[in-house]
Amino acid sequence: MDKRNLDSKNNKKKSIALQRNRDPKIGIKIMIGVIVAILFVFPIIWMLFVSIKPDGFMTTDPLNWFLPPYTFTNYIDLLFDSLILRWLLNSLMVAVISTVLTLIFTSLAAYAISQMKFHFKHFIFIFFLLGLMIPGEATIIPLYEVAKSLNLLDSYTGLILPMIASPLGIIILKSFFDGVPKEVIESAIIDGCSHLKIYYKIVLPLSKPALAAIGIFTFIGSWNNFLWPFISILSENLYTLPVGLPVFNAAYTQTYVLPMTANAIASIPLLIAFLLFEKQIVKGISFSGIKG
Repeated sequence: MDKRNLDSKNNKKKSIALQRNRDPKIGIKIMIGVIVAILFVFPIIWMLFVSIKPDGFMTTDPLNWFLPPYTFTNYIDLLFDSLILRWLLNSLMVAVISTVLTLIFTSLAAYAISQMKFHFKHFIFIFFLLGLMIPGEATIIPLYEVAKSLNLLDSYTGLILPMIASPLGIIILKSFFDGVPKEVIESAIIDGCSHLKIYYKIVLPLSKPALAAIGIFTFIGSWNNFLWPFISILSENLYTLPVGLPVFNAAYTQTYVLPMTANAIASIPLLIAFLLFEKQIVKGISFSGIKG
């Protein structure tokens, strides 16, 4: 009986403590969060409903966009009778290759600056820091001239190579590599491991959060990049989605259905990727915010 009384008293104390620690404004915060979520999600829902309307559908009543009739022929027509699918594959290929190459080169450079000893190492790191101060638009003209002299314009190579230079990625990974215990590196060197083996076997497995953050930012930046593909690509077959969609939408200034279908096709892969990798994206963003 005494134990039961003690347990009941402890439970009451815990419940009282929880009630004291509970935010009195939690209901208001939840309501505000729900309203903000609806405001962000509503345009996506509206886009999806408009995209399944018959081609040429017009209405003055906003509610009619959410009511029948529905059809999916717009998706079939755009995927097989236009270049939308080609542009989608171009964007996916450029984004994936750019992300992989960026992770490889930035991690190698960050490891060299962090763990290897050589002359002018600190000067090189400061050089990368200065690279963050230069906006990308300021490098477009010299970048175009270099690509032109190397015959890289209007090619996949010309789209990918300029995107793999990431000073931010080197800085984030360098700061993370500095946190790897020196004893681990030294013991690996004593056991006869080369720097390449240490980089591949020890440092990279410990750096998954940092690599995830860099990969997320690189993929999104490459997917949404408009200025460089717009300048360097002339052939419609090589367009990425940010360049191809405005060209496609310009032909439909009076109707909403087909442009919304094209934008839905462009958005669905990113929505699926976000739903599949939501935890990794949130962890990557929070990690970069702490380390940056």
